Amino acid sequence: MTDTQISVARPPNPRSLYTDLASEIRESGLMARRYAYYWSRIAVAVSAFVVLWVGFFLLGDSWFQLLLAGAMGMVMTQLGFLGHDAAHRQMFRSGAWNTGASRVLAGLAGLSHAWWRSKHNAHHAAPNQETRDPDIAPGFVAFTPDAVAQRRSGLTRWLARHQGWFFFPLLTLEGLNLHVSSVQPLFAKEVDRQQRAEAGLVALRLAAYVVVLVMVLPLGMAAAFVAVQSAVFGLCLGGSFAPNHTGMPIVPATSKIDFLRRQVLMSRNVRGGWWVDFALGGLNYQIEHHLFPSMPRPNLRYARPIVRAYCAEHQVSYAEVGYIEAYRIIVGYLNNVGLRARGPFECPVLAQYRN
Repeated sequence: MTDTQISVARPPNPRSLYTDLASEIRESGLMARRYAYYWSRIAVAVSAFVVLWVGFFLLGDSWFQLLLAGAMGMVMTQLGFLGHDAAHRQMFRSGAWNTGASRVLAGLAGLSHAWWRSKHNAHHAAPNQETRDPDIAPGFVAFTPDAVAQRRSGLTRWLARHQGWFFFPLLTLEGLNLHVSSVQPLFAKEVDRQQRAEAGLVALRLAAYVVVLVMVLPLGMAAAFVAVQSAVFGLCLGGSFAPNHTGMPIVPATSKIDFLRRQVLMSRNVRGGWWVDFALGGLNYQIEHHLFPSMPRPNLRYARPIVRAYCAEHQVSYAEVGYIEAYRIIVGYLNNVGLRARGPFECPVLAQYRN
């Protein structure tokens, strides 16, 4: 069975499925905070960020700066992961501490906590559901045949039909896309003062970054620094998001499904060792993360066997593939949507269960 095939069986009480699993997880102690883990990760990431800037000023006018630019992109990715964890309240018991940590850590990476939280919460509420999940909304990448059909011009339709082959090059632009999206509340009408203020701080941080580069480096070298840093940042951060849901079932807008199946059937885990955990920021345990978004990142790997056994017991398909296979599936799926305009995957659960 592939990771997009689903096997289900009607349980005695679908509504109790998640409640029973949540009780088992709580009793296991896996929801407990991991302060030492997070404080050490924050210290290492922030220290690395500072060291890279010190190295930048010491190195000065040299093309070796591009090595620091690549390293900067990777460190910013780790800061983004930590900001994500804090926004999900994984770090501290205090909501204010989590929010503050997310704002600072995401801000260092040039991202807006407020913008991301609003978008990401909508995604968690309805993963892969048309019209509800902003991550599959029509955009430069088309995730559904309907989105492909909306492409009118010759160039955009050609790109949509071959988008799978452009997946990795497009990821190099994801960092820039995230920066632009983070400052957009400055120009939006319907945002609160807090969101606007946070977007202003992110814009100030990005502007100061460009000014410092231009002051220290020749214009061409400064542009190359931005390009390398942004491309690495986009590849690392965007590459960690992509395997989670792309190629999993697309849920029609009008369908209803119980919470456990909504989160498990639309998500995919990625197998691998410690390096996959590090490179993907723990998002490789996507099923567990969606079921328990406030669970500390290092505990997700211990929740995995519990969740997997529970899903097997109740005949709910649990998708998990290797690292390379995950990206092969993504490219194949995007080409299937673009080249053949195949309809969304049908989920047999949707016809059987209603909330």
